[in-house]
Amino acid sequence: MASEKGSRTRGGEARALAVFDLDGTLSDTRHRLHFVEGPKRDWNAFFRAALDDAPLPAGIALAQEWARECDLGYVTGRPERCRRDTVRWLAAQGLPTGELWMRDNADRRPARVAKPALLRRLAAERTVAVVVDDDVRVCEAYRAEGFHVVEADWMADSPTLEAAQEESGRT
Repeated sequence: MASEKGSRTRGGEARALAVFDLDGTLSDTRHRLHFVEGPKRDWNAFFRAALDDAPLPAGIALAQEWARECDLGYVTGRPERCRRDTVRWLAAQGLPTGELWMRDNADRRPARVAKPALLRRLAAERTVAVVVDDDVRVCEAYRAEGFHVVEADWMADSPTLEAAQEESGRT
């Protein structure tokens, strides 16, 4: 995945990056979890329904706050094939435009492995000021890498979402 250089400060250096997760951090996935509960999981329906996610006000407000001093970037475990709908959802929430990093369609690594690997690559090119995610294991992995982490605890925990992140390599 290519990263953009981002906007510049008056001194010419790139602004720091604030990285936000989507599902459970900015968007409320609870209305679509039923598609992936039980033995017969319909991932296509789960991701199609993402356009109907309600925004999580605490996450949106925090992103807008960080956007005052940083470029925003968005990282998600959603597969690349969901890019168009994801970009539309972000725009509909009034969030600042920013780079969007998504999983390759065949990537099924646990989120706690895939996301920190991506952030390490980003940090080699840009200063990462903060990363915000709802997944406790992902947050622990980010902290172990030395990143400043804000744990998004404003949506109720969901065993279904946790399983999607850890066992199925989704979201």
